[in-house]
Amino acid sequence: MAGGQWFQRHRHVHHQLTWARKGVLAVRAAGNTWVLPPSMALWIPADTPHATGAAGPALFRSLYYLPERCPVGWPAPTVVGVSPLLRELISYLADETLEPAARERAEAVVLDQLRPVSVATVQAPMPHDPRARRVAEALRADPADGRTLAEWGARVGASGRTLARAFVADTGMPYGQWRTRVRLQAAMPLLAAGATVAAVAARVGYASPSAFVAAFRRAVGVPPGAYFGPVEP
Repeated sequence: MAGGQWFQRHRHVHHQLTWARKGVLAVRAAGNTWVLPPSMALWIPADTPHATGAAGPALFRSLYYLPERCPVGWPAPTVVGVSPLLRELISYLADETLEPAARERAEAVVLDQLRPVSVATVQAPMPHDPRARRVAEALRADPADGRTLAEWGARVGASGRTLARAFVADTGMPYGQWRTRVRLQAAMPLLAAGATVAAVAARVGYASPSAFVAAFRRAVGVPPGAYFGPVEP
C-alpha cells in the first residue's frame, strides 16, 4: 500500500486477521482507530464494517477464516501480538502455490498463536468547526508546531477560548490531549521505520525523549519499545 492509501469502509463474510509486515497499518472500525506496527495485528470479526489504510508505504497481508469453521469467537475487533512464529506463518500462507493440506495445517497453528494484548487506540478525530479544523489540519501537517490556542486564534479568526470549546465539543477531548494524539499518530510510522526515540520525539514536538515516552505510555498503555519491539510467544 502507498502512503495515504485507504480501502474504504467495507465488510467481509469471513473473520479477518489483518497485519502489516512492513510499515504501519491503520484500521477504523467500531468507532475506534487502531494504529498497528508489525508487532501487532488486528482480528476483525465477520460482518464488521471497517476501513484499512497506511500512514506510509506498507506491505499489508490478511488471513480470512470461515466463521462456521473457526474456534475464535471474539465479538469485537481485537489486537493480537505478532510473535516470530506468527509472523513467519502469515508469510508462509502468502504462498499461493501452497498445497491445501499444508495450508490448512498452518492456518490451524495461526489460531493457536493468537494472543490478545492490551493496548489503547490512538484517536484524534477532526473537529467540525471550520476554524478549529484549520488548526487541526495545520497540526496534522506539522505536529511539532507549538503555538498556543491564543496564537492559533489570531491566525484563524477566533479567540483561544472559542477554539478550546470547539475542540472539546467536536472531538470529545481538550486541545492539549488532541494534539498529543496527533503527535503520537505521526510518530508511529517513524518508529516503525526504525527511527530512534530521541529523533522521533524532536520531530513531533517533544522537548525530551523522556517526555515523549511518558506521553506514549499514557496514551497507548506500553512504552514505544514494547509496542514496536518483537512480541515473544
